[in-house]
Amino acid sequence: MTNSVDRRVRASQKRQRLMAAAARVLHEQGVERTTLADIAREADVPVGNVYYYFKTKDELVRAALGEHTAHLDELTARLDRLPDPRDRLKALVEAWVEQRDVAARYGCPTGTLATELGKRGDGTLDAEAGAVIRRLLDWAARQFREMRLSGPDDPDDLALTLVAGYQGMSLLANALRDPGVMTREGARLLDWLGSLR
Repeated sequence: MTNSVDRRVRASQKRQRLMAAAARVLHEQGVERTTLADIAREADVPVGNVYYYFKTKDELVRAALGEHTAHLDELTARLDRLPDPRDRLKALVEAWVEQRDVAARYGCPTGTLATELGKRGDGTLDAEAGAVIRRLLDWAARQFREMRLSGPDDPDDLALTLVAGYQGMSLLANALRDPGVMTREGARLLDWLGSLR
């Protein structure tokens, strides 16, 4: 009985390592340049084991998107512990800015993956990447609703402005290889959030 439980635990841990490795390697190298061997090496798993858990690269892309979703859910759950919605949104921007070196090198993990997948003709995985971004938009819109702003702006539109600002500063930091873009544009987003009444 114990051996069976140990095997299941080890298998679960191996699968988790592969999912985390897929998220990292796909972000750093892109879908087209990444091989299953790259992911196996990053996860410290024999390449043959990858096929046991994931039959195709697309399954690994889905796993990476699952990792992005889990990371987003973990971040927003942590932010939800803050009592004020404006503080939650500001802490979100600060979390983005903390990742400025990664963004300058590779861009936004989900945004770059969504862009790459959007160039494929099948139209399935790009929709799944879009769903992760939609999840972020929905969370941000809830924060704006809770702020009960007096202006004419719709909370969904404000959320779109915020996330578009992040995607833009990530893209530019990456294109210019300048993490300072994230710092400067993050400060502008924080000022904007502070100015909303």
